[in-house]
Amino acid sequence: MKRFHVHVGVADIDQSIAFYSGLFGQEPSVTKPDYAKWMLEDPRVNFAISQKCGAAKGVEHLGLQVDDASELTEVYGRLEAAGRPVLEEGATTCCYANSEKSWISDPDGVVWEAFLTSGDATVYGSGPDIAQLASASAAPSACCAPQAAPAASSCCS
Repeated sequence: MKRFHVHVGVADIDQSIAFYSGLFGQEPSVTKPDYAKWMLEDPRVNFAISQKCGAAKGVEHLGLQVDDASELTEVYGRLEAAGRPVLEEGATTCCYANSEKSWISDPDGVVWEAFLTSGDATVYGSGPDIAQLASASAAPSACCAPQAAPAASSCCS
């Protein structure tokens, strides 16, 4: 069975863990110094937060997590059918987990991942530059005012 995934960048991991634990009525299933994850059943969602130096705050990406290789093949087929460029990352370590994953973004630059997790990892790991993936495929828009420059982050010295 598939599970919806949401990953949110936060400014203060401890405050955010307290907030989301209250909101969801349960503690995270995974807690690290820079990361937390709730595997919720109602609604069925993998909700993760992370505090990474210089990363944007708010929704980073969305995704579909699958339970087995056949579901992954099915979802990968849907990515291909969506008619957008797919970034096939393959086997990777990300978010303290070993996974097989691919990425795509919608016409407006919303980034999605499809993945199958095969086990835990001792490090956060890395992934593709999803901001670049989003901006490379986002359709330009003339209807909106220019965005303000992002505020400087105080987490880096």
